Amino acid sequence: MAKDVESTVRASRVIRRHGWATRLWHWINALCLLVLLMSGLQIFNAHPALYWGHGSSFNHPFLSIGAERDASGDPMGYVNIEGLQIPTTGVLGWSRVGGQMQARAFPAWATLPGPQWLALGRQWHFTAAWVFGVMLVLYLIYSIISRRRRRLIGVHRGELGQFGHEAVEHAKFRFPRVRDYNIIQKLTYLLVLFGLLPLMVLTGLTMSPTMDAAWPWLTYVFGGHQSARTLHFLCAFALVGFFIVHLALVLVSGVVNNMRAMITGGYKIDEPPATEAVADGEERDHGK
Repeated sequence: MAKDVESTVRASRVIRRHGWATRLWHWINALCLLVLLMSGLQIFNAHPALYWGHGSSFNHPFLSIGAERDASGDPMGYVNIEGLQIPTTGVLGWSRVGGQMQARAFPAWATLPGPQWLALGRQWHFTAAWVFGVMLVLYLIYSIISRRRRRLIGVHRGELGQFGHEAVEHAKFRFPRVRDYNIIQKLTYLLVLFGLLPLMVLTGLTMSPTMDAAWPWLTYVFGGHQSARTLHFLCAFALVGFFIVHLALVLVSGVVNNMRAMITGGYKIDEPPATEAVADGEERDHGK
């Protein structure tokens, strides 16, 4: 009986979770990252191999994507990682373009533009990179000086101890609607915002001849141009992994509520049961 009464008085309300700066940055950033990824794959297709260190050789990449003929003489696509060759025909190395199979690392549907066109791909990539880089710097400054952003993504005293509990809740697909991010969200966003995204920008700058002349120390820090290019590639696919998990959690934790928060700023949270609120109030009264 008491439980029924409690459920009838449980309420929710809409709070303002994201300001306009965060929402604007989120959507422009999403568009920039999509353009950067697809145009980056177009650029990668011009030389579909990755190397590591000053001693690397073009004859021995640690990762390459290509096409060759199999034992029966038929063309096949493959990904080669340190000598381990994985067949990828139809997706990587050998895929259909305009109704015909062609040798290309990433398929036409994944690149910008679709046909092999390195010059246009570079123009798309550098245009989006400047927009993305400038907005990232501004957003990081905003995240540091804004009290709301610090409260939302900052890790406060005692919160690290909640990591195990939140991991179990995530595994059970239980996502309570509360005001602030949980500790897993905070650590993830901090890692992406202040680690992964700046690393991707810096490794991209390392490949610029102009920046290489101005800041030669940057190339030294990353162990050379080829290592920087490899890190740039790995950062891009780490962001793809982040995006997939991010999208999945948006879907399972309440797509309407999450989308509203990132479009209008409003986010619905559950109020504590009235009985608990009354009890808390009584405790505070007795404590006076």
